[in-house]
Amino acid sequence: MADVEGEDGAEPEEAYSAEPFVPRRGGLAALRKAAAECRGCPLHREATQTVFGEGDAGARIVLVGEQPGDQEDRRGRPFVGPAGGVLTRALEEAGIDQDQAYVTNAVKHFKFTLVPERGKRRIHKTPNLHELTACRPWLGAELRLVDPEVIVALGATAGKALLGPSFRVTRQRGMLLPCPAVDGYAPSGECLVATIHPSAVLRADDREAVYQGLVADLRVAAGLL
Repeated sequence: MADVEGEDGAEPEEAYSAEPFVPRRGGLAALRKAAAECRGCPLHREATQTVFGEGDAGARIVLVGEQPGDQEDRRGRPFVGPAGGVLTRALEEAGIDQDQAYVTNAVKHFKFTLVPERGKRRIHKTPNLHELTACRPWLGAELRLVDPEVIVALGATAGKALLGPSFRVTRQRGMLLPCPAVDGYAPSGECLVATIHPSAVLRADDREAVYQGLVADLRVAAGLL
């Protein structure tokens, strides 16, 4: 996978597509190994490593976030920072066993900007449409292999990655939505529930109220299991 080259010798990230890096065969372990070498967009250049999804390969529920944060980028695992702590607590309160879920992100590399006046702290930047599109083949491959009963979109970016740019979390959260078609993954019926990203709780003035809204949305997903 590391030898993938774009047209006319161009760097593969210029094509903004992870498709050439996604293996045709194998399970989640093969996907994770291949994703470590992904150069499907420029985000890999500054990130420490690819942060792939993890969890039960036979999970009934898949939780999709936006992208790894600073701690996830350093540790190579999704949702291990402060937002992950919020998510773990909310899932438990909603009645969802996280050990039986699969957790991933729409974008697998950390996008950030450096703030020198804050000790070169790495500040999260929202992935753009090109970056979301580039990473969709990984998300589609994960969904095909896990084939969950329920998908939860955590935040606006995850919702747009799954349902398109017209998605608005403020209008569509807590609702049962059509199952998304993502790069060859095309189930039928309604299986998606959207909610806020757990990091929104940490930024909120009234954290308890926002947290309870997250739990309420997750209970909708739990009711489908």
